[in-house]
Amino acid sequence: MPTRASVTFLVLVLAMAGWGMWYGWRERTRRSAVAVPAPPAVPDDLGALLLGPLDGTYVSTTRSGDWLDRVSAHDLGVRSAAQVEVHTGGVLLRRQGAQDVLVPGDRLRAVGTAPGMAGKFVGGEGLVVLTWSAGDDASGDLGAQSAAVLLDTGVRLRRKADRVRLLESVRTLLADQEGAA
Repeated sequence: MPTRASVTFLVLVLAMAGWGMWYGWRERTRRSAVAVPAPPAVPDDLGALLLGPLDGTYVSTTRSGDWLDRVSAHDLGVRSAAQVEVHTGGVLLRRQGAQDVLVPGDRLRAVGTAPGMAGKFVGGEGLVVLTWSAGDDASGDLGAQSAAVLLDTGVRLRRKADRVRLLESVRTLLADQEGAA
């Protein structure tokens, strides 16, 4: 096969592979948008600052329990540098180059650590994972579809000591929410 034909064939294969990846990501985003409600907007007042800002990396948000099923809709699949803040109203992830993510305190279900999730594997227990319920109704009645959607949001903090502080702070927030209920 002449060189020119080989190069042309290779370029076509690479172009088709690129198009296939783009199309697959677009379809994943479309399916995610239907299955997962948009996270709440960040209000002006989140309450008192309990901890932060802590420097880290927003890894991704996945469906709870399936850490390879990245949610690409609503800008939740974009890995980015972030600062984590814990307020009495919830956990705020201020991201660079992507929408901020608010995990309201009343929707938090658990916090823990993990060795990795879609987009990042660090070994040990290097990621802090927030498990929360997605939905759009502030009254607490999340509706039949939304009530079943639990998400895991992973954050890799820059300093190990910050990981312990974040876990303790979010656990305190969870205990306060349980006590108020």
